Amino acid sequence: MVRLRRLARILLALSVIGVFVVGAMPVIQAASVGLPVVTGPRGTLDELFGQVAAKVPEFGGMYRQGSTWVVYLTNPARQAAAVAAIQAVFGSSFDTRGGVRVLPATYGFGQLAAWHARMGSLFDIRGVLLTDIDEAANRLKVGVDGSSFAASMVQARLIQLGIPRASVNLVRLQPLVPTATLRDQIRPIEGGIQIAFSIYLCTLGFNAVRTGVNGFVVNSHCTDVQGQVTGTQHYQPSVANGNLIGTEIADPAWDPMKCPLGLTGHLCRYSDTAYSQRAAGVTADQGFIAQTTAVNSGSLTISGQFRIVSKGPSVVGDVVNKVGRTTGWSQGQVTATCVDVIVLGSLNADVCQDEVSASVGAGDSGSPVFAITSGNDVQLRGILWGGSLDGTTFVYSPIANIERADELGPLTVCAAGFTC
Repeated sequence: MVRLRRLARILLALSVIGVFVVGAMPVIQAASVGLPVVTGPRGTLDELFGQVAAKVPEFGGMYRQGSTWVVYLTNPARQAAAVAAIQAVFGSSFDTRGGVRVLPATYGFGQLAAWHARMGSLFDIRGVLLTDIDEAANRLKVGVDGSSFAASMVQARLIQLGIPRASVNLVRLQPLVPTATLRDQIRPIEGGIQIAFSIYLCTLGFNAVRTGVNGFVVNSHCTDVQGQVTGTQHYQPSVANGNLIGTEIADPAWDPMKCPLGLTGHLCRYSDTAYSQRAAGVTADQGFIAQTTAVNSGSLTISGQFRIVSKGPSVVGDVVNKVGRTTGWSQGQVTATCVDVIVLGSLNADVCQDEVSASVGAGDSGSPVFAITSGNDVQLRGILWGGSLDGTTFVYSPIANIERADELGPLTVCAAGFTC
């Protein structure tokens, strides 16, 4: 690998979205969280929860607390049936060696999902930032800015929608917004390193093979036109002769048909992603992500590599990581899953995204998100595209969303010797 260290002014791409995208961050060895390879069916987490609820209507959602699974049930006597249903849907991802704790649920997940399906029109209210089925609280959640107007309008709209006020937690949030940035020259290319396009910097997500074409996944907003194939050229680490590494060949359009019921007048996508075909002569480390010297330290010094051996979904309570060109390797807990996020200042909404309590900065956009399974082996969870203005929370598109037929479709992402 050639690593040309240089100091450079970071260019921020503040495309007015509800969440800001962050850059590559140094990665180092992190403690294993012992996450197994997913063998269950594909789908968004809410869809999988819906499958469990179809088998056991008393199921109200679940999350992880340390190594223990916390499961909500409206009838705790149905624990055995619920555990069997969860195992049938999630397969080996539902590892019960740390135990299962049952909490009394007020609402079944099926009821929460039905109410959540009506909440799309809340995004018509200025100041509404996100909606979610909050599995850690057995409630719905609506994120609003600090205005009292938004909160009062949401409460009035909930009555019109026939959604009980007691089932919804209103939370005050900072707006989420996108950006871009990067650093050293790395060959072969790998996930987590700086890339450049136009006058902006972002982070390379991960190398992949798509429909037989070698390339890599980046954020859609790290192209010249988001949601449209324009042949954006990606460079590494900067736009200069000899640095071209790929050309954009896939970038699904924003589509009103992808919006949840009730989100009329908006355009939606399930992932902020595009695919760039690798340029001739550019080498790539398939299935590898740059690792830095320390986690949550801001270090950008590469000390090794993470190896992708599987891909799968996250649940609330999981510990996940990201590597980005700006804040390096950061790690934190998944705080919300399958959140519908309105893109600030536009009609665009990202559907079913995950949130993580971990550091992020401008230019980290495109960072690979993953969970450590053992040593330096990791399970790919998705690609980061935004974060809170104070840099304490990031948002990412789950891998299952990225691989939907109406997004990028199936991708081969694992290192040699592993199938995924």
